[in-house]
Amino acid sequence: MSRKPVKSVSRRTILKAGAGAGAFALTSGIAPYHFIRGAHAASYCNMPTGKTVTLGFNVPQTGPYADEGADELRAYKLAVKHLNGEGDGGMLSTFKPSVLKGNGVLGKKVAYVTGDTQTKSPAARASAKRMIEKEGAVMITGGSSSGVAIATQGLCQEAGVIFMAGLTHSNDTTGKDKRANGFRHFFNAYMSGAALAPVLEKAYGKDRTAYHLTADYTWGWTQEESMKKFTEAVGWKTAKTVKTPVGAGDFSQYITPILNSGADVLILNHYGKDMINSLTQATQFGLKDKMVNGKKFEIVVPLFSRLMAQGAGDAIKGVYGSTNWNWQLTDPGSKAFVKSFGKEYGQPPSMAAHTCYVQTLLYANACEMAGTFSPEGVVKSLEGFKFDGMGNGATEYRAADHQCFKDVLVVQGNEKPSTKFDLLKVVEVTPRSKVEYDPKIFGGDLGPVNAKPC
Repeated sequence: MSRKPVKSVSRRTILKAGAGAGAFALTSGIAPYHFIRGAHAASYCNMPTGKTVTLGFNVPQTGPYADEGADELRAYKLAVKHLNGEGDGGMLSTFKPSVLKGNGVLGKKVAYVTGDTQTKSPAARASAKRMIEKEGAVMITGGSSSGVAIATQGLCQEAGVIFMAGLTHSNDTTGKDKRANGFRHFFNAYMSGAALAPVLEKAYGKDRTAYHLTADYTWGWTQEESMKKFTEAVGWKTAKTVKTPVGAGDFSQYITPILNSGADVLILNHYGKDMINSLTQATQFGLKDKMVNGKKFEIVVPLFSRLMAQGAGDAIKGVYGSTNWNWQLTDPGSKAFVKSFGKEYGQPPSMAAHTCYVQTLLYANACEMAGTFSPEGVVKSLEGFKFDGMGNGATEYRAADHQCFKDVLVVQGNEKPSTKFDLLKVVEVTPRSKVEYDPKIFGGDLGPVNAKPC
């Protein structure tokens, strides 16, 4: 795919020739950073030498997660506009601390190339490899499937470029499969379980029996494991766990056995179109109208998205889940992003769009802070970086595993939506302290940063 053209914008030079990031910071009122332009490797993979720097956007444009991928791509394109000084700037005005000025990155306009992961790991690796080797991408970002994200992160580590994960929720991404060149802003399955269990206990009581339908890949496995851990901790029993193939479409053969299982809660560890189909079909089977063990049967969707809610229609009403971000939040960062996205696309952004937009700005800011696009400088800028003004409140990129830590939202399907987008209401904001964990519990090793030439 050819490089997308970027409109010419006027801009002033961020750093004078020979001056470092610290020198710029001293003249702009921002505390100086320790990274100086040229202090890192003189040559690294796809080191920009012209007037542009190329980013690679690797999203599912086909497959069961394509709706999420389309919104991710919208967000990436909007982030490029804002970084290049076009549009209203979005979160550039709310992100703190930031050295971004809307004049490109390190004096270069931002260009981009795209790839279709097809929601398949081999396809994702192939498109990322093409963007790195043939189209000069210095950073790859994208997601919507944790299997895809983990595979792409591994490739980027091997290639010597930074990977800024998009939507990926498996514990493994920054757990056993973490890599020094990879970073995740999105929350994970452990955090969903920790945030949801107390809310479910309060809503449905301690004496419940759950039946799990689980997407058969890394995300589904860790989501099931996390939900079992935290629901059983509050007294729930687990009747059965059943793995289902990604993209199954028809889930009736998996739903029928639930009717005679003795379970009174169905936990759907599904995402994208799989969740839309399984939730819709479970509702059509009358599960939500049944009484089991003297209790009304309930359905839980641990990872919820407005796009999924929109696809499932009335089936989502009253259903609990968790989310990384919600477009109806009223903090300045969220309002700025929703305004920009709505003006550009005529609809509010999804949480997938939000995390991808934020990751792009975080990467660009890290390059500015370091005074280089070298992975060494970017990693040092992001490790332990604390920021705010991007829709999730106070957030930290933990150095130990490159996982962002912030508050987690528990949501519920809106019984009486006021618009076609008003589908999920926030019922609980779980503080970071309740979802944080020791980085050692999932194993894995970041290893060294790869900043070698391609």
